[in-house]
Amino acid sequence: MESNRTADLYNIVIFGGNGDLAMRKLLPALYSLFKHDHLNPEGLIIGASRTSLSSEDYTQLVHDALGVHLGADEFEQSVWDRFSKKLRYAEVDANNPDSFHGISDICKHSSAHDNVYYFSTSPSLFGSICENLHRASLITEYSRVVLEKPIGENLASSKKINDQVAAFFDEGQIYRIDHYLGKETVQNLLSVRFANTLFEPLWNCSAIDHVQITVAETVGVGSRWSYYDKAGALRDMVQNHLLQLLCLVAMEPPSDLDADSVRDEKLKVLRSLREITPDQVGLNTVRGQYLEGAVGGQPVEGYLSEGNGSASKTETFVALRAEIDNWRWAGVPFYLRTGKRLPTRCAEIVIQFNAIPHSIFRSSQDQVCPNKLVIRLQPEESIQLVMMNKVPGLEESMRMQAVPLNLSLDKAFDNPNRTPTAYERLLLDVLRANQTLFMRRDEVEGAWQWIDKILEGWKMSSEKPKPYTAGSWGPAASVALIVRDGRNWHD
Repeated sequence: MESNRTADLYNIVIFGGNGDLAMRKLLPALYSLFKHDHLNPEGLIIGASRTSLSSEDYTQLVHDALGVHLGADEFEQSVWDRFSKKLRYAEVDANNPDSFHGISDICKHSSAHDNVYYFSTSPSLFGSICENLHRASLITEYSRVVLEKPIGENLASSKKINDQVAAFFDEGQIYRIDHYLGKETVQNLLSVRFANTLFEPLWNCSAIDHVQITVAETVGVGSRWSYYDKAGALRDMVQNHLLQLLCLVAMEPPSDLDADSVRDEKLKVLRSLREITPDQVGLNTVRGQYLEGAVGGQPVEGYLSEGNGSASKTETFVALRAEIDNWRWAGVPFYLRTGKRLPTRCAEIVIQFNAIPHSIFRSSQDQVCPNKLVIRLQPEESIQLVMMNKVPGLEESMRMQAVPLNLSLDKAFDNPNRTPTAYERLLLDVLRANQTLFMRRDEVEGAWQWIDKILEGWKMSSEKPKPYTAGSWGPAASVALIVRDGRNWHD
């Protein structure tokens, strides 16, 4: 049988290799890629961190993590027996050049011709790691590096970190990852827009009333409090995830699917975002912080209690009203919101089309609702077009009801293959040297430039984040943000 394995032979070195992201997402993704014959069996997977571990201890940690984070039907002992032989561990201190020789020693016994470096660490360590990889002669023109977000905490720090990495890696070697872009439904958004004549002629201000982008989480901050309190929802979620989704919705058709063709169009969107100046943040932004409440029927602590009662003005919820100043989107507001301790876990994009200009269905019980395209990214991935339909029956008056037309792919294709996770897609794209779903430096900095104005306005204001009860949809002001325009959130 013909193999679909990637032709490139690389070792994969994960800095922060025993951390939460590595154990919960990266290593399960690499196991699945290996199981489905997408990884060359000769390359090694090297976990690197400051923790003192043997390769045997590390292998056991990975085994235990796969048992927790893989589906019951995904783990196979025979696959594990082969996969585990790829695992190695190196005790590495990012600030100690001598410790990097441990990676060199492992790589000497590998037949791979180069390495992919995954930086699952604090961005403050990116520069030191790059410099010490260089000192250990572990960087070549074929090496690749994957950078986890957030890259900086504002435009200035982002530029500094990018400069540090760029001193040792060319832009074509750098993969700035946003796992939302690896989701099947996000990629299918390009197909829905650009492979069908149905939507693209309507994808503009003449047919669309507004757009909503929501990323809601039921979890709190928990053990991440010390990190999160320095970041907040605007930096942690809006600057990357939500703005990237906005770009995919709003971008012009690229000339092709070449990485730079797609990223050029996304950059144009970021540069067209209307600036929210400090004097406008009160009108166009809402920030909140959760209090104690109940989520899923279980009582939960408030944000400050999770931080041992520490006082904080950090936001755990953000709602924004954004506008794009170009011909396609003139006058179409984009409403963005994200938060923790909300009622349900979901991520979705709602394209709200204009109402019909005149209704011929005049019965008082009839409600003709505008069409909606609802693209759900999680927990389940689906695309639905909400259309008006006659309710069956013999009533004299014609009753109408909004009915979703399911555009999901699960039942559309007779395909026994499982849907790969976002990290599987993105890790494989790194090995294939495909940067389409990764952010270019000017994209990251364009997003920060827009976000910095909001941060500046918040800093100038003495107003604290508005409290909201855990298990609710955020502060009441977030409802007012959209209601004052005569619209409602799609909950």
